[in-house]
Amino acid sequence: MHIEPGLVSEAKIVLSYGTAAASLAYAAKLATDDAKFRGVLSLLGRSAIATAAVFTFFQILPHHPVGVSEVHLILGSTLFLMLGVAPAAAGLVFGLLLQGLFFAQADLPQFGMNVTTLLVPLFGLQLLARKVIAPATPYVDLQYRQALALSTAYQGGIVAWVAFWAIYGQGFGAANLASVAAFGAAYMLVVVVEPLADLAVLAVAKTLHRAQGSALLNTRLYSAA
Repeated sequence: MHIEPGLVSEAKIVLSYGTAAASLAYAAKLATDDAKFRGVLSLLGRSAIATAAVFTFFQILPHHPVGVSEVHLILGSTLFLMLGVAPAAAGLVFGLLLQGLFFAQADLPQFGMNVTTLLVPLFGLQLLARKVIAPATPYVDLQYRQALALSTAYQGGIVAWVAFWAIYGQGFGAANLASVAAFGAAYMLVVVVEPLADLAVLAVAKTLHRAQGSALLNTRLYSAA
């Protein structure tokens, strides 16, 4: 994923350093808590899976520039449900970094904006999950409406952050707003696909009884909180 180079000037891009630092600090706290609960090796294993998945989503799956950014099938809610919030956050950060270092060096100046855009909606997704999923419900038993709520929240958060960066960088001109609207409309089409992907992956996980208790999966996947 990338926000178009030059969308935010060098003078203004300093804000993204602050938002990214705050996002990464919270992600580090989540990782610390996860390591205490599941162990470092479990955290590293799930983070490696998430990183490989995110790199695939960004670099290998179809992705098209639309308006002020690119449209990707990120499957953030799938990563959250299957692996947990801390590994999902790590995967988004390192997957994005690998893409930038090896395939899209022009995106590196926008790394802070992209990190913020991906992580903050994930943290919001974590909060929403506590409200729309009953504590006694394992994730493999989610209903479509719950998966749809999670996906809509995550993708909507991404669109909102991209719109913020675009308006922050280029103002409220008609052309800029049209580009933002085009990106938002295209990106929200992902909401059609992601809940179905979530339910399909969860359905497969539900049949894999031997996977229960695996250090490479989210504990909440099979066991209620």
